[in-house]
Amino acid sequence: MSQAMPSQTPDLDLIRDALSTSTLSHALKLIGDRWTMQILMGAFTGIKRFDDFQTHLNIPRRTLSERLKALVHMDMLRPRLYQERPERYAYHLTDKGMALYEATLMTWEWEQRFGDNRLGLPTRLVHKTCGHGFWPEMICGTCREPVVVRDLELELRPNPRLPHDSGAPMRTPKISTGDAAISHLGLRMDRWTLMIITAATLGCRYFDQITHVLRISPPLLSRRLAAMVEAGLMSVAPDREDGRRRVYLLSPSGRAMFPYIALLSTWASEHHFHEPSSIHPYHKACGAAFLPRATCGHCHERLHAWDVSFERGEPV
Repeated sequence: MSQAMPSQTPDLDLIRDALSTSTLSHALKLIGDRWTMQILMGAFTGIKRFDDFQTHLNIPRRTLSERLKALVHMDMLRPRLYQERPERYAYHLTDKGMALYEATLMTWEWEQRFGDNRLGLPTRLVHKTCGHGFWPEMICGTCREPVVVRDLELELRPNPRLPHDSGAPMRTPKISTGDAAISHLGLRMDRWTLMIITAATLGCRYFDQITHVLRISPPLLSRRLAAMVEAGLMSVAPDREDGRRRVYLLSPSGRAMFPYIALLSTWASEHHFHEPSSIHPYHKACGAAFLPRATCGHCHERLHAWDVSFERGEPV
């Protein structure tokens, strides 16, 4: 069964089944937290040693150790001994880890557009091939035209070969409120936040609809929606036809998370699960199945980590 999305009356059961068997949902159970994403972002900017990760990311040693072990287990990082007494390891990106570069670039792009650079991310990227500073853009791999979410039609076909996600995360990290920059990154990289954005993209606008399709507890959903509204990722207003209900809509910054979501889902399909996702986007302009790629906004060639230099930023 399939259905084009979004529609005026979304098929909530179909959306629920598609989301629960999506490569996105399963990938976010593995790497859907801020610490894992910060470690990967650090690795792409040249950080390799345990102490350097801890210094630059201000991450607790136990948490860092756990995340590094998980990334090694997933074959995204490979430890290399650089000191014998005591044993110390550097962590290098594998081919599988490097393949996540395009999704990571879209996180950088979002931060430059909507963030405040308190994370100390690179302030400028240079594409070595063309020699120009650039902004990454998501394109259609078939026609090579830039694409945003409104350019796509999303068809849902639950994948029976991927198990249904029960909705319960492996861990539900608390969104810290101590540091605004870290708090906002934790919210954006949070599994539930990204799944809520995806559900909204598929046409779910009401609290009960989101609860149904994500099988998320109402108290947890209330907290996430409130945080997303406060962070400007969503807006909320009374429903025009029923003032007792509230309508949740994605803001421009919320919709701008879609390139990261699309590229993460594609990475999970191609490099981890080796299965098609249950969410099938089609590019309206060319009619082809949409395969997202991140390219240089200047020369429009596909981007690779080894072909990009950067100027490291300092937290402000």
